[in-house]
Amino acid sequence: MDGFEPVHLPRLLERGHFGIKCGLENIQALLEGLGRPDENFPVVLIAGTNGKGSTGAFLAHMLKAAGFVVGWTTSPHLVDVTERIWVDGEPIGEGALDLLLGEAFEAEERVGIQATYFELMITAALSAFRMTGVEVALLEVGMGGRWDATNATEPILTVLTTVALDHQQYLGHTREAIAREKLCTAREGKPLVLGPSLDPAWIAPLLPCQPTLHPAPRLGPADLRWDHSRLGDKRVGLAGLHQLDNLATAFEALRQLQGLGFPIEEGRLWPGVATVQWPCRLWRVPGLQDVWMDGAHNPEGARVLADHALACGVRPHLYIGAMGDKDLAGVARELKRMRPLSVTFVQGEATRYATASNLGEAWGLEAQMLTLRQAAVHLRAQSAAPRLVTGSLYLLGDLLRHMGIQPF
Repeated sequence: MDGFEPVHLPRLLERGHFGIKCGLENIQALLEGLGRPDENFPVVLIAGTNGKGSTGAFLAHMLKAAGFVVGWTTSPHLVDVTERIWVDGEPIGEGALDLLLGEAFEAEERVGIQATYFELMITAALSAFRMTGVEVALLEVGMGGRWDATNATEPILTVLTTVALDHQQYLGHTREAIAREKLCTAREGKPLVLGPSLDPAWIAPLLPCQPTLHPAPRLGPADLRWDHSRLGDKRVGLAGLHQLDNLATAFEALRQLQGLGFPIEEGRLWPGVATVQWPCRLWRVPGLQDVWMDGAHNPEGARVLADHALACGVRPHLYIGAMGDKDLAGVARELKRMRPLSVTFVQGEATRYATASNLGEAWGLEAQMLTLRQAAVHLRAQSAAPRLVTGSLYLLGDLLRHMGIQPF
């Protein structure tokens, strides 16, 4: 927008240091202060350790292909905060987001609270969905579920993609503890769709209520390619065996929506599957020669990335950067299995990034540590083999921003 100067986006950025709050009081107060925008459309909550964004991408693109006006909120963003709110196929405009944030700040002042960055963004997203008349809203749960701002809504359907160890300092140190936090997004008597890796017999005793359980059956056999897969004569736009599990989860969620009265014709869904885009999930970076990005930031994500490289016979030059509070050794253990041609460390500008010493200890080697500027030079150069950048979505976003590349 030419000449537009945001007023409220800078105020939002100042809230980034507020961290995490255990409680739904703030988001409930904001939504009440704005007349409960979330009550104007059906809500689907998507929880899980890995696969939330990809499952949401499949659902959003398939529902749009089927003729629905879809709202989708996801996090984190890569380059621009507007990426977090997707309405009918496009990220929200900066001007619209600034306006909606202004309304959220006014509501905050009226009810006498101070909300976090994530609470304000979820409020803005729900207001955007009301304003644009979406027919279904897909809300990606942030961390955990019990105290996540998205859990202030009343979903007609909840999805749980996977449960693995991540954010243990907040969610607990066992898969069971983490699952309990995520399962607080389920609702009594409402469908709960489980990803193919989750055993309903393991889930059932961990539930705080009694939803109806709907495990997603695996899809296959599949022809796996480095940049996509094929199911028979059907193309799947996101690559990797794990993405077929995410697609299976999305299909089961659509079956449950059909049971709830949504007129969804399966034949109209496949164009969405074929053309789905989800940047930085085994994504070929536009404008660069054979450079790929994947946000594998925990051991489970690294495992499926390594499995895919091995299945496709691809040995890349690996560029890795991560936050220092992550399981660096676990990620390194998995990524080593792809036998990369070389390993190069990258460090962003934030203090949370792992240092060369941190990464060297995790990998058991001394590797060159590049700044963002140096990494950009490397990635713009020619190479006889693929370059794969991974370890943190924040790193990928920083690199894209530094190189002036837009993901959408």
